[in-house]
Amino acid sequence: MPRVVHFEINADDPKRAIEFYRNVFGWKISKWDGPSDYWLLTTGDKGQPGIDGGLMKRAEPGSSTCNTIDVPSVDACSELIESTGGEVVVPKMAIPGVGQIAYCKDTEGNMFGIIEFEESAK
Repeated sequence: MPRVVHFEINADDPKRAIEFYRNVFGWKISKWDGPSDYWLLTTGDKGQPGIDGGLMKRAEPGSSTCNTIDVPSVDACSELIESTGGEVVVPKMAIPGVGQIAYCKDTEGNMFGIIEFEESAK
């Protein structure tokens, strides 16, 4: 069954948001070594229940927190989303060393991501 595996926080001022989450919750925050400005949020120890996330500069006004769901196939899930009334708003794209991701909206307009991990990233 597909599960939520990651969350993303959009921020107008990433530096300010990083300090907020670090100071309030004690999260470990590190810059991702990838093609865009993105910070990894570690919210607890690996054996502890919960998920980790990321933080990025808000790309569009109104962008909020976005949950990402692990799926076996981004292509198959995208088709199912569209055939059941949802919308793929950012088509499948590669995340180097991680897998494929797409961003979608459900029937109520809520944004979420779907991700298909590479075998080496699991």
